[in-house]
Amino acid sequence: MSLHCDATPFRSGATSMSLRSVALLSFCVLLAACSKITQENYSKISAGMPKAQVESLLGSPTECSGALGMSSCTWGDQNTFISVQYAADKVVLFSGQGLK
Repeated sequence: MSLHCDATPFRSGATSMSLRSVALLSFCVLLAACSKITQENYSKISAGMPKAQVESLLGSPTECSGALGMSSCTWGDQNTFISVQYAADKVVLFSGQGLK
């Protein structure tokens, strides 16, 4: 009985390049998402606007919660955010903070 082990050497250069590419791509996606949380986009939101239209304007929300036909979604973080409250998937209230 013979045991054969074909060990391929670890390619740190290729792995390092791969990790840098993934990090750069992640940063670009994050930057693109953050750039939608602006005063300009906030001013486009209006009462009665459908939820789908808000999401097309701002992207996917950071967080949502809801019950009994009401929901609340937030985009951003605790310093810079847009928060929208819906009834039957239509905007009823909205607010923002730290927008530029």
